[in-house]
Amino acid sequence: MATETVSPACTGSSLLQPISEIINLPLDQVNFVVCQLFALLTAFGFRLYLHPSKTSPFVRHVVATLLGFYFALFCFGWYALHFLVQSGLTYGIMILTGVEHMHKYCLVVALGYLSFCQITRVYVFDYGMYSADFTGPMMVITQKITSLTFEIHDGMCRKEEQLTPNQKILAIKRMPSLLEYFSYNCNFMGILAGPTCSYNDYIAFIEGTPCRRHRDQQTNGKANGRHKQTDPSPNIEVVRKLATCFFSLMVFLSVCKVFPVERNIDDDFIATTPFYAQVVYLYLSMLTTRPKYYFVWTLADAINNAAGFGFNGYTSDGSPRWDLISNLRITDIEFATSFKMFLDNWNIQTAHWLKRVCYERCPYNPTAATFILSAMWHGAYPGYYLTFLTGIVVTLAARAMRHNVRPHFLGSPSHKLVYDVITWAGTQIAICYTVVPFVLLSVGPSMKFYRSWYFSVHIGCVLLAVALVPFGMQLYCIMMICVWGGVGWMGPGDEMPVLYYYCIMGVCRLALYPLSLSPQSFFSAFVYPSWILSGLCFSLEVNRF
Repeated sequence: MATETVSPACTGSSLLQPISEIINLPLDQVNFVVCQLFALLTAFGFRLYLHPSKTSPFVRHVVATLLGFYFALFCFGWYALHFLVQSGLTYGIMILTGVEHMHKYCLVVALGYLSFCQITRVYVFDYGMYSADFTGPMMVITQKITSLTFEIHDGMCRKEEQLTPNQKILAIKRMPSLLEYFSYNCNFMGILAGPTCSYNDYIAFIEGTPCRRHRDQQTNGKANGRHKQTDPSPNIEVVRKLATCFFSLMVFLSVCKVFPVERNIDDDFIATTPFYAQVVYLYLSMLTTRPKYYFVWTLADAINNAAGFGFNGYTSDGSPRWDLISNLRITDIEFATSFKMFLDNWNIQTAHWLKRVCYERCPYNPTAATFILSAMWHGAYPGYYLTFLTGIVVTLAARAMRHNVRPHFLGSPSHKLVYDVITWAGTQIAICYTVVPFVLLSVGPSMKFYRSWYFSVHIGCVLLAVALVPFGMQLYCIMMICVWGGVGWMGPGDEMPVLYYYCIMGVCRLALYPLSLSPQSFFSAFVYPSWILSGLCFSLEVNRF
């Protein structure tokens, strides 16, 4: 397949250009979908003809890695070299530095290289383009690199009594070979859309050995006679997930253009539409953006399952589970009754990564630190930072609400039903309100939306948190409402973007200031870069206009 560049928007193969023109979709997106479908077919062959019982782990590693590089070259052309550079740099660090500190260095280098690529892509090449860009796979590779190094540090440096039960399961006792490392990072099943997975799970899949986390489940299953097969067929699960993909794609293509998110900031819409109708439209417009993620992540999960990866033991009735690396639970997302429930079921593997790398290890303000790491990982658009900074406030309020108010509604089923209905509506509106900047990307449109809502969710969440959380956190919440309130009162003058810059920097410093007093903490390695990166993004945003 040729890898000739057709336009600045696509650096991959031009072979499918005629199909792109016929169906009127960007070539890079056509290349992505076709490669994923081809990966699905290849995955079936990989499981049937290169099964661990028929060939060696070496052959499986080589085939998975070469196919992954080929798909990357077909989709991204020479930009795929960034995958090799990022992986190669961090492997060199792993070899040359000791296990005591390599997880810190690899976190800084992997995240720094990803951020550099994201900034150059956004502000030099194609600001605002929703395309299958090369930094998407790099985001997954960054997760894998950092997860791997922390798991090696846990297994080879820390004492077992210092580890949590989950860290004990994931801990790695030996340094991976170069082939194992590249196979883990760049295999054809996950090179384009992930999801991330633990190194131990991947090696167990390649070698055909049961993963430690569900060995007991398999043993129990055999003992009670519910199933005799240790390698169940994933075919039924793959068909179910492909049906979900098809339905999600149809919904996205047919409904998305009916409810454009940009209408939420249209002057005529804001001026003539009653507020209750604006709330309903916000929910519908954000609801129609989710099916594209359902399509991509469910297809990626189906590819891994078709290859035999993702088996997670058996249920109590002996049915096989194929959700080891699943990235979302659609029903739980759409009917979430709390902010936490939504986040726990959305982009699940990324949530696991943030928890294992940051939340469980950060000694101060783990919630704020986790949101800021998530913003840095997602990219250089200022809207990402606005979303995750807003998410801090909403999370604090939702947590306080659940801990202090929910127990009063558990006395009877009818009271609990009322509570669930109210919290479902509140959660969905809060989620939509929070992620609008994530979709709009830029500062100006995002703040225009928040001003049209009078920063009502920010203010309401801060008031809830002030009323229900301890005094120390109240000071933080009061500062947040001052920051957002100051921004809200500013007019659309030239000075406003500069204020945004200082507000974001101030919030970052407030949230992470205690970490600067603890240089021994691994997290201090990216506290200062987080300030610099957020300021750079907002400065570039100002200069762009």
